[in-house]
Amino acid sequence: MKYIKTTFQLQTDNETNREILIAYLSDSNFESFDASADQLEAFYPIGQIKSEEIHAALNDVPFGVHFSEEEMPDINWNEEWEKNYFQPLLINEKVLIRAPFHKDYPEADYEVIIEPNMAFGTGNHETTSMMIEHLLEIDVEDKTILDMGCGTGILGIFASMTGAKKITAIDINEWAYEGTLENAKLNQIKNLDAFLGDASLLGNETFDIILANIQKNVILADIEKYVSVLNDEGLLILSGFFKQDIEDIIGKASKLLLSKIEIKEGNKWVAVSLRK
Repeated sequence: MKYIKTTFQLQTDNETNREILIAYLSDSNFESFDASADQLEAFYPIGQIKSEEIHAALNDVPFGVHFSEEEMPDINWNEEWEKNYFQPLLINEKVLIRAPFHKDYPEADYEVIIEPNMAFGTGNHETTSMMIEHLLEIDVEDKTILDMGCGTGILGIFASMTGAKKITAIDINEWAYEGTLENAKLNQIKNLDAFLGDASLLGNETFDIILANIQKNVILADIEKYVSVLNDEGLLILSGFFKQDIEDIIGKASKLLLSKIEIKEGNKWVAVSLRK
């Protein structure tokens, strides 16, 4: 498959602004981001994103950004991931996240195998790691789980491994939907159903725990829908936004009668657990 490389030039280029830009772009069909170069680079399969979509995403970014695009040669992207991006990750000395191609990795209580197709979702991003840390601290035994913006399916897969009764995974991006199905099969998870779409798919089915590792604006737009399908005393665990965004998130949650349980922070990112 051929890819397009999009190079972003930030008016004020620093680590924080790059993280902010990635957060705004993470709901598009970009499959990976590379922040190690002099400029932020992002990659997507040809035909999956239109330039107008990128311009629209940049409209809300609080600093100036210009971008250019070029077609990349058809290379082995799994090999590129193996060499440059995705290394085995051990979370809290208990959960190992690795790819099928990894040969050297530590032992752990839980081993989640992910065929990587995006930086968000391999566990290597702080938001994914903090979501897993939240799941480690709660009892998911026989619980029904909704994973909104499931990405590679890592959170739902881990929830199944720790005893969840049923997982519903939803993502608006086709690569995420297909990747979740592939990774569920790879980990022999049989109680996870994946769907292509957004919060409009939610109907009468209710859940004990809802996970949403999505961009702030999506959470604020959809949180009322999440609460409507969350069982009484259920947990809503959110991430995908920055420390400076927590006031907006908590403020909206309080209006919906959700109580804050815990906030985790990691490298400017935040994950919060709330109870209905």
